Amino acid sequence: MRIVADENIPFLKGVLEPYTDVVYLPGKKISPGIVKNADALIIRTRTICNKELLEGSSVKFIASATIGFDHIDDKYCKKQGIGWINAPGCNSSSVQQYIAAVLVHIFRKYKLSSADLTLGVIGVGNVGSKVANLGNILGMRVLLNDPPRERREGSAIFTELYDLIHEADIVTLHVPLTFSDPDKTYHLVNNQFLNCLKHNCLLINTSRGSVVDELALKQTLKQGRLKGAILDVWDNEPEIDRELLQMVDIGTPHIAGYSQDGKANGTSMSVKALAHYFKLPLENWYPGKIPSPEQPNIYIDGKNKIPETLVHDLIYHTYPVKQDDLALRKNPDKFEYLRGNYQVRREFQAYNVVPDNIPSSLIEKIEQLGFQIK
Repeated sequence: MRIVADENIPFLKGVLEPYTDVVYLPGKKISPGIVKNADALIIRTRTICNKELLEGSSVKFIASATIGFDHIDDKYCKKQGIGWINAPGCNSSSVQQYIAAVLVHIFRKYKLSSADLTLGVIGVGNVGSKVANLGNILGMRVLLNDPPRERREGSAIFTELYDLIHEADIVTLHVPLTFSDPDKTYHLVNNQFLNCLKHNCLLINTSRGSVVDELALKQTLKQGRLKGAILDVWDNEPEIDRELLQMVDIGTPHIAGYSQDGKANGTSMSVKALAHYFKLPLENWYPGKIPSPEQPNIYIDGKNKIPETLVHDLIYHTYPVKQDDLALRKNPDKFEYLRGNYQVRREFQAYNVVPDNIPSSLIEKIEQLGFQIK
Protein backbone atom coordinates (compact mmCIF):
# COMPACT_ATOMS: atom_id res chain seq x y z
CA MET A 1 0.00 0.00 0.00
CA ARG A 2 1.25 3.50 -0.88
CA ILE A 3 0.12 6.90 0.40
CA VAL A 4 1.11 10.32 -0.89
CA ALA A 5 0.83 13.08 1.73
CA ASP A 6 1.35 16.82 1.90
CA GLU A 7 4.58 17.33 3.86
CA ASN A 8 3.08 20.30 5.73
CA ILE A 9 0.35 18.30 7.44
CA PRO A 10 1.48 18.41 11.07
CA PHE A 11 1.82 15.44 13.44
CA LEU A 12 1.50 12.97 10.54
CA LYS A 13 5.06 11.76 9.95
CA GLY A 14 5.67 8.36 11.50
CA VAL A 15 2.02 7.57 12.16
CA LEU A 16 1.23 5.52 9.04
CA GLU A 17 4.71 4.16 8.30
CA PRO A 18 4.24 0.93 10.32
CA TYR A 19 1.42 -0.05 7.95
CA THR A 20 2.17 1.50 4.56
CA ASP A 21 4.72 3.35 2.46
CA VAL A 22 4.31 7.13 2.66
CA VAL A 23 5.70 9.73 0.28
CA TYR A 24 5.75 13.32 1.58
CA LEU A 25 5.79 16.28 -0.82
CA PRO A 26 4.78 19.94 -0.91
CA GLY A 27 1.09 20.12 -1.79
CA LYS A 28 1.65 21.84 -5.11
CA LYS A 29 4.20 19.21 -6.19
CA ILE A 30 1.77 16.29 -5.88
CA SER A 31 1.50 15.51 -9.60
CA PRO A 32 -0.09 12.84 -11.84
CA GLY A 33 3.21 10.97 -12.00
CA ILE A 34 3.48 10.96 -8.22
CA VAL A 35 -0.08 9.70 -7.57
CA LYS A 36 -0.16 7.17 -10.42
CA ASN A 37 0.60 4.21 -8.14
CA ALA A 38 -0.80 5.65 -4.91
CA ASP A 39 -3.70 4.07 -3.06
CA ALA A 40 -4.57 7.19 -1.07
CA LEU A 41 -3.80 10.88 -0.73
CA ILE A 42 -3.69 13.02 2.41
CA ILE A 43 -3.77 16.63 1.30
CA ARG A 44 -4.57 20.26 2.01
CA THR A 45 -6.20 22.86 -0.23
CA ARG A 46 -3.03 23.34 -2.29
CA THR A 47 -3.56 19.99 -4.07
CA ILE A 48 -6.33 20.13 -6.69
CA CYS A 49 -7.87 16.67 -6.94
CA ASN A 50 -9.49 16.49 -10.36
CA LYS A 51 -9.29 14.52 -13.60
CA GLU A 52 -5.95 16.10 -14.51
CA LEU A 53 -4.36 14.76 -11.31
CA LEU A 54 -6.19 11.46 -10.84
CA GLU A 55 -6.89 10.00 -14.28
CA GLY A 56 -5.15 6.67 -14.73
CA SER A 57 -4.07 6.51 -11.10
CA SER A 58 -4.80 3.79 -8.56
CA VAL A 59 -6.07 6.29 -5.95
CA LYS A 60 -9.04 4.90 -4.04
CA PHE A 61 -9.36 7.40 -1.20
CA ILE A 62 -8.56 11.08 -0.53
CA ALA A 63 -8.43 12.67 2.93
CA SER A 64 -8.21 16.45 3.09
CA ALA A 65 -7.13 17.76 6.49
CA THR A 66 -9.13 20.96 5.90
CA ILE A 67 -12.66 22.20 6.34
CA GLY A 68 -12.80 23.35 2.71
CA PHE A 69 -13.39 20.92 -0.14
CA ASP A 70 -13.62 23.06 -3.29
CA HIS A 71 -10.21 21.63 -4.31
CA ILE A 72 -11.79 18.18 -4.74
CA ASP A 73 -13.81 17.42 -7.89
CA ASP A 74 -16.66 15.51 -6.29
CA LYS A 75 -18.35 14.56 -9.57
CA TYR A 76 -15.17 13.10 -11.01
CA CYS A 77 -14.38 11.21 -7.82
CA LYS A 78 -17.87 9.71 -7.67
CA LYS A 79 -17.65 8.66 -11.31
CA GLN A 80 -14.31 6.95 -10.65
CA GLY A 81 -15.38 5.40 -7.34
CA ILE A 82 -12.84 7.41 -5.36
CA GLY A 83 -13.92 8.03 -1.78
CA TRP A 84 -13.01 11.30 -0.12
CA ILE A 85 -13.50 13.19 3.12
CA ASN A 86 -12.67 16.62 4.45
CA ALA A 87 -12.44 17.67 8.08
CA PRO A 88 -15.49 19.84 8.83
CA GLY A 89 -15.20 21.84 12.03
CA CYS A 90 -11.62 20.78 12.71
CA ASN A 91 -10.35 24.34 13.02
CA SER A 92 -13.56 26.13 13.98
CA SER A 93 -12.22 27.15 17.40
CA SER A 94 -9.01 28.37 15.77
CA VAL A 95 -10.94 30.65 13.43
CA GLN A 96 -13.03 31.82 16.39
CA GLN A 97 -9.78 32.78 18.16
CA TYR A 98 -8.54 34.60 15.04
CA ILE A 99 -11.80 36.57 14.79
CA ALA A 100 -11.62 37.35 18.52
CA ALA A 101 -8.10 38.77 18.12
CA VAL A 102 -9.18 40.73 15.05
CA LEU A 103 -12.16 42.18 16.92
CA VAL A 104 -9.92 43.25 19.81
CA HIS A 105 -7.61 44.94 17.31
CA ILE A 106 -10.61 46.72 15.75
CA PHE A 107 -12.00 47.81 19.12
CA ARG A 108 -8.64 49.29 20.12
CA LYS A 109 -7.72 50.88 16.80
CA TYR A 110 -11.07 52.60 16.30
CA LYS A 111 -11.90 53.09 20.01
CA LEU A 112 -15.12 51.08 19.77
CA SER A 113 -17.16 49.35 22.46
CA SER A 114 -18.49 45.91 21.61
CA ALA A 115 -21.82 46.68 23.32
CA ASP A 116 -22.49 49.38 20.71
CA LEU A 117 -21.81 47.18 17.68
CA THR A 118 -23.75 44.78 15.48
CA LEU A 119 -21.87 41.74 14.14
CA GLY A 120 -23.20 40.19 10.94
CA VAL A 121 -22.22 36.54 10.43
CA ILE A 122 -22.69 35.22 6.88
CA GLY A 123 -22.50 31.43 6.89
CA VAL A 124 -23.46 29.82 10.19
CA GLY A 125 -21.93 26.36 10.02
CA ASN A 126 -19.27 24.92 12.31
CA VAL A 127 -17.15 28.06 12.17
CA GLY A 128 -19.85 30.72 11.83
CA SER A 129 -21.75 29.31 14.81
CA LYS A 130 -18.69 29.69 17.04
CA VAL A 131 -18.06 33.21 15.74
CA ALA A 132 -21.68 34.11 16.47
CA ASN A 133 -21.28 32.72 19.99
CA LEU A 134 -18.12 34.83 20.38
CA GLY A 135 -20.08 37.94 19.42
CA ASN A 136 -22.71 37.13 22.03
CA ILE A 137 -20.07 36.56 24.74
CA LEU A 138 -18.49 39.93 23.90
CA GLY A 139 -21.88 41.62 24.27
CA MET A 140 -22.45 42.44 20.61
CA ARG A 141 -25.76 42.33 18.80
CA VAL A 142 -25.44 39.39 16.38
CA LEU A 143 -27.26 38.88 13.07
CA LEU A 144 -27.10 35.56 11.20
CA ASN A 145 -27.45 34.79 7.50
CA ASP A 146 -27.40 31.24 6.14
CA PRO A 147 -29.87 30.47 3.32
CA PRO A 148 -29.36 26.66 3.32
CA ARG A 149 -29.98 26.48 7.06
CA GLU A 150 -32.91 28.88 6.79
CA ARG A 151 -34.58 26.62 4.21
CA ARG A 152 -34.16 23.64 6.55
CA GLU A 153 -34.93 25.32 9.87
CA GLY A 154 -37.15 28.28 9.09
CA SER A 155 -36.44 31.99 9.31
CA ALA A 156 -36.82 32.57 13.06
CA ILE A 157 -33.13 33.14 13.85
CA PHE A 158 -31.94 34.31 10.44
CA THR A 159 -31.75 37.68 8.71
CA GLU A 160 -32.00 38.28 4.96
CA LEU A 161 -28.61 39.11 3.42
CA TYR A 162 -29.29 42.70 2.44
CA ASP A 163 -31.02 43.45 5.74
CA LEU A 164 -27.92 42.16 7.53
CA ILE A 165 -25.43 44.19 5.52
CA HIS A 166 -27.53 47.35 5.94
CA GLU A 167 -27.42 46.96 9.74
CA ALA A 168 -24.10 45.34 10.67
CA ASP A 169 -21.10 47.38 11.79
CA ILE A 170 -18.83 44.38 11.20
CA VAL A 171 -19.54 41.68 8.59
CA THR A 172 -17.64 38.39 8.74
CA LEU A 173 -17.75 35.70 6.04
CA HIS A 174 -17.78 31.97 6.82
CA VAL A 175 -19.16 30.40 3.65
CA PRO A 176 -17.89 27.64 1.35
CA LEU A 177 -16.86 28.62 -2.16
CA THR A 178 -19.66 27.61 -4.56
CA PHE A 179 -20.21 28.54 -8.19
CA SER A 180 -23.88 27.80 -8.86
CA ASP A 181 -27.26 28.92 -7.58
CA PRO A 182 -29.20 28.96 -5.34
CA ASP A 183 -26.33 29.58 -2.93
CA LYS A 184 -23.54 30.82 -5.18
CA THR A 185 -20.79 32.45 -3.12
CA TYR A 186 -18.23 33.18 -5.84
CA HIS A 187 -17.88 36.99 -5.75
CA LEU A 188 -20.72 37.18 -3.23
CA VAL A 189 -19.03 40.36 -2.08
CA ASN A 190 -19.31 42.40 -5.29
CA ASN A 191 -20.06 46.03 -6.09
CA GLN A 192 -23.73 45.64 -5.26
CA PHE A 193 -22.94 44.01 -1.91
CA LEU A 194 -20.31 46.60 -1.02
CA ASN A 195 -22.54 49.53 -2.00
CA CYS A 196 -25.23 48.25 0.37
CA LEU A 197 -22.97 47.87 3.39
CA LYS A 198 -23.56 50.25 6.26
CA HIS A 199 -21.32 53.30 5.99
CA ASN A 200 -18.05 52.77 7.88
CA CYS A 201 -18.62 49.03 8.09
CA LEU A 202 -15.68 46.64 8.55
CA LEU A 203 -15.43 43.49 6.42
CA ILE A 204 -13.67 40.28 7.51
CA ASN A 205 -13.01 37.34 5.20
CA THR A 206 -11.61 34.05 6.50
CA SER A 207 -13.57 31.79 4.14
CA ARG A 208 -12.20 31.66 0.58
CA GLY A 209 -10.49 34.45 -1.37
CA SER A 210 -12.80 34.25 -4.36
CA VAL A 211 -15.86 34.94 -2.21
CA VAL A 212 -14.72 38.59 -2.47
CA ASP A 213 -14.34 40.48 -5.75
CA GLU A 214 -10.99 42.04 -4.86
CA LEU A 215 -11.16 44.71 -7.56
CA ALA A 216 -14.52 45.89 -6.23
CA LEU A 217 -13.16 45.83 -2.67
CA LYS A 218 -10.16 47.96 -3.64
CA GLN A 219 -12.40 50.51 -5.31
CA THR A 220 -14.64 50.67 -2.24
CA LEU A 221 -11.68 51.13 0.11
CA LYS A 222 -10.24 53.85 -2.10
CA GLN A 223 -13.58 55.66 -2.03
CA GLY A 224 -13.64 55.54 1.79
CA ARG A 225 -17.04 53.88 2.02
CA LEU A 226 -15.69 51.14 4.29
CA LYS A 227 -13.99 51.73 7.62
CA GLY A 228 -11.63 48.90 6.74
CA ALA A 229 -11.12 45.26 5.81
CA ILE A 230 -9.42 42.21 7.28
CA LEU A 231 -8.38 39.44 4.88
CA ASP A 232 -6.90 36.06 5.72
CA VAL A 233 -7.76 34.58 2.31
CA TRP A 234 -6.98 35.94 -1.14
CA ASP A 235 -7.50 35.38 -4.84
CA ASN A 236 -4.59 33.71 -6.59
CA GLU A 237 -2.82 32.56 -3.43
CA PRO A 238 0.11 32.65 -2.93
CA GLU A 239 0.49 35.42 -5.54
CA ILE A 240 -1.67 37.91 -3.67
CA ASP A 241 -2.58 41.49 -4.64
CA ARG A 242 0.17 43.60 -3.07
CA GLU A 243 -1.82 46.83 -3.44
CA LEU A 244 -4.78 45.33 -1.60
CA LEU A 245 -2.47 44.06 1.16
CA GLN A 246 -1.35 47.62 1.81
CA MET A 247 -4.97 48.82 1.97
CA VAL A 248 -6.39 46.37 4.53
CA ASP A 249 -6.30 46.76 8.32
CA ILE A 250 -5.00 43.23 8.77
CA GLY A 251 -3.73 40.84 6.10
CA THR A 252 -2.59 37.33 6.97
CA PRO A 253 -1.42 34.31 4.91
CA HIS A 254 -4.47 32.01 5.16
CA ILE A 255 -3.70 30.96 8.73
CA ALA A 256 -6.92 31.76 10.64
CA GLY A 257 -7.49 28.05 11.18
CA TYR A 258 -3.83 27.24 11.83
CA SER A 259 -3.76 26.81 15.58
CA GLN A 260 -1.93 23.70 16.74
CA ASP A 261 -5.26 22.42 18.06
CA GLY A 262 -7.01 22.91 14.72
CA LYS A 263 -4.15 21.25 12.86
CA ALA A 264 -4.19 18.29 15.26
CA ASN A 265 -7.93 17.89 14.79
CA GLY A 266 -7.66 17.95 10.99
CA THR A 267 -4.82 15.43 10.91
CA SER A 268 -6.62 13.16 13.36
CA MET A 269 -9.83 13.21 11.30
CA SER A 270 -7.87 12.37 8.15
CA VAL A 271 -5.96 9.49 9.75
CA LYS A 272 -9.10 8.04 11.33
CA ALA A 273 -11.02 8.18 8.06
CA LEU A 274 -8.18 6.58 6.12
CA ALA A 275 -7.78 3.92 8.82
CA HIS A 276 -11.49 3.12 8.64
CA TYR A 277 -11.41 2.87 4.84
CA PHE A 278 -8.33 0.61 4.68
CA LYS A 279 -8.96 -1.27 7.95
CA LEU A 280 -5.84 0.02 9.71
CA PRO A 281 -5.61 -0.04 13.55
CA LEU A 282 -5.62 3.75 13.87
CA GLU A 283 -9.31 4.59 14.13
CA ASN A 284 -8.83 6.18 17.58
CA TRP A 285 -5.58 7.99 16.81
CA TYR A 286 -4.88 11.53 18.02
CA PRO A 287 -1.52 13.36 18.27
CA GLY A 288 0.18 12.43 21.51
CA LYS A 289 1.76 15.77 22.37
CA ILE A 290 0.77 19.20 21.14
CA PRO A 291 3.30 21.96 21.91
CA SER A 292 2.33 24.07 24.92
CA PRO A 293 2.04 27.86 24.79
CA GLU A 294 5.09 29.82 25.94
CA GLN A 295 3.04 31.41 28.76
CA PRO A 296 0.15 29.07 29.59
CA ASN A 297 -0.68 30.77 32.91
CA ILE A 298 -2.26 34.22 32.78
CA TYR A 299 -2.54 36.18 36.01
CA ILE A 300 -5.15 38.96 35.98
CA ASP A 301 -6.04 41.47 38.66
CA GLY A 302 -9.37 43.17 38.13
CA LYS A 303 -8.84 45.92 40.70
CA ASN A 304 -9.62 49.29 39.12
CA LYS A 305 -9.81 47.66 35.68
CA ILE A 306 -12.61 47.81 33.10
CA PRO A 307 -13.98 44.25 32.66
CA GLU A 308 -14.17 44.59 28.87
CA THR A 309 -10.49 45.55 28.74
CA LEU A 310 -9.51 42.51 30.81
CA VAL A 311 -11.26 40.17 28.37
CA HIS A 312 -9.56 41.89 25.44
CA ASP A 313 -6.16 41.53 27.13
CA LEU A 314 -6.75 37.79 27.65
CA ILE A 315 -7.67 37.24 24.01
CA TYR A 316 -4.67 39.16 22.72
CA HIS A 317 -2.33 37.34 25.12
CA THR A 318 -3.18 34.09 23.31
CA TYR A 319 -2.88 35.56 19.84
CA PRO A 320 -1.41 38.98 18.94
CA VAL A 321 -2.71 38.82 15.36
CA LYS A 322 -0.87 41.96 14.26
CA GLN A 323 2.38 39.97 14.31
CA ASP A 324 1.14 37.79 11.45
CA ASP A 325 -0.01 40.89 9.57
CA LEU A 326 3.40 42.55 9.90
CA ALA A 327 5.21 39.39 8.78
CA LEU A 328 3.15 39.23 5.57
CA ARG A 329 3.53 42.95 4.84
CA LYS A 330 7.29 42.63 5.23
CA ASN A 331 7.54 39.57 2.96
CA PRO A 332 4.43 39.16 0.75
CA ASP A 333 6.47 36.99 -1.61
CA LYS A 334 6.87 34.50 1.26
CA PHE A 335 3.13 33.86 1.63
CA GLU A 336 3.53 30.10 1.21
CA TYR A 337 6.58 29.95 3.47
CA LEU A 338 4.79 31.88 6.25
CA ARG A 339 1.83 29.54 5.96
CA GLY A 340 3.88 26.35 5.82
CA ASN A 341 6.15 27.37 8.70
CA TYR A 342 3.53 28.93 10.92
CA GLN A 343 4.19 29.73 14.56
CA VAL A 344 2.90 27.61 17.43
CA ARG A 345 -0.49 29.04 18.32
CA ARG A 346 -2.69 27.40 20.93
CA GLU A 347 -6.38 28.05 21.46
CA PHE A 348 -8.04 29.50 24.56
CA GLN A 349 -8.47 26.12 26.27
CA ALA A 350 -4.68 25.69 26.47
CA TYR A 351 -4.43 28.66 28.85
CA ASN A 352 -5.00 28.81 32.60
CA VAL A 353 -6.39 32.06 33.96
CA VAL A 354 -5.49 32.88 37.56
CA PRO A 355 -7.94 35.62 38.59
CA ASP A 356 -7.81 38.12 41.44
CA ASN A 357 -10.48 40.71 42.23
CA ILE A 358 -12.61 39.39 39.38
CA PRO A 359 -16.42 39.25 39.71
CA SER A 360 -18.10 35.92 39.09
CA SER A 361 -19.95 37.30 36.05
CA LEU A 362 -16.63 38.07 34.35
CA ILE A 363 -15.15 34.69 35.31
CA GLU A 364 -18.18 33.06 33.69
CA LYS A 365 -17.56 35.02 30.49
CA ILE A 366 -13.88 33.98 30.49
CA GLU A 367 -14.91 30.34 30.88
CA GLN A 368 -17.42 30.70 28.05
CA LEU A 369 -14.58 31.74 25.78
CA GLY A 370 -12.87 28.43 26.63
CA PHE A 371 -10.16 29.47 29.11
CA GLN A 372 -9.39 27.25 32.10
CA ILE A 373 -9.80 28.93 35.51
CA LYS A 374 -7.30 28.11 38.25
